[in-house]
Amino acid sequence: MQVFYRFFALLACVIVLSCGKEDEGQAVPTTNQPTPRLIFKFKFDSTQVRLNNLGQTASIPAGHAGQSPDFHGISAHYIEMITTPFTQIGQGEVLFIGPETTAGGPSAIDISQSVIVDEGETFMSFPLSSISPGSYEYIRVSLSYQNYDIEFSSSGIDFTGRLASFVGFNNYISSYKINTQTVALNDDRLQGYWGLEVPVPFSDTIVFTGQAPAGATTVPNPLAGTSAIPAGSCVVTGSFDGDLTITGNETEDIVVTLSLSTNKSFEWLDTNGDGKFQPPGETVVDMGLRGLIAIRED
Repeated sequence: MQVFYRFFALLACVIVLSCGKEDEGQAVPTTNQPTPRLIFKFKFDSTQVRLNNLGQTASIPAGHAGQSPDFHGISAHYIEMITTPFTQIGQGEVLFIGPETTAGGPSAIDISQSVIVDEGETFMSFPLSSISPGSYEYIRVSLSYQNYDIEFSSSGIDFTGRLASFVGFNNYISSYKINTQTVALNDDRLQGYWGLEVPVPFSDTIVFTGQAPAGATTVPNPLAGTSAIPAGSCVVTGSFDGDLTITGNETEDIVVTLSLSTNKSFEWLDTNGDGKFQPPGETVVDMGLRGLIAIRED
């Protein structure tokens, strides 16, 4: 009987020691913490101040008319944050440069690879750990593509049409879809090219295309006196609504909304003064966004 008890006591010790060794050798579970990111989204605001190229309040010129479009999509080709108004373009914290191609000749934005988003959708995000610590006052965003509804008139009838607007410095467009219609180009188009899709009652959909005059696209830059932007680009400069401070020790995402002024951003020559856009007789002169404010979301 004593032998029997000793056997079970020895067996219990072996089990305890074995369990202890197993526990000692097991890996300790770890929690994968997501990397905090700087996230950019867009907002379209028809009530935001309407600015000119110098960042000054601007009204509609005599002989022109404008309307605030109803946006469905937008894209950008460049994002840079800067700490002072004296920082020249390219010398700040360049976060993003979109794909380019020489398929049409000179270097151009490759529209087929552009990220197109609607209001409130994430456009780009970057690990906060990859961004230089600092207090950023301003942001530069090169807008490249816009898609929106506009109102126009033809033969006394009012219509709503969908417009695709290309405002980048140069755009290689293999093809693009306006709303239901696809236009094939396989060529470059300079800043100001547009295609307008018109649903015609009891008939096929019609597509008009056109080109705004060179240099006519408004690109607000309130820092024009200290840091200019290249002519023909669409690098819109705006300020943060309160400086954006990056420490490098962030533990949560930072979301920044790029609020764009669409206040009468679609502008044309109003030949008869009725305030209605009437293509093809009335021509588009400006499709540039009218201001940028970068707002950190809580």
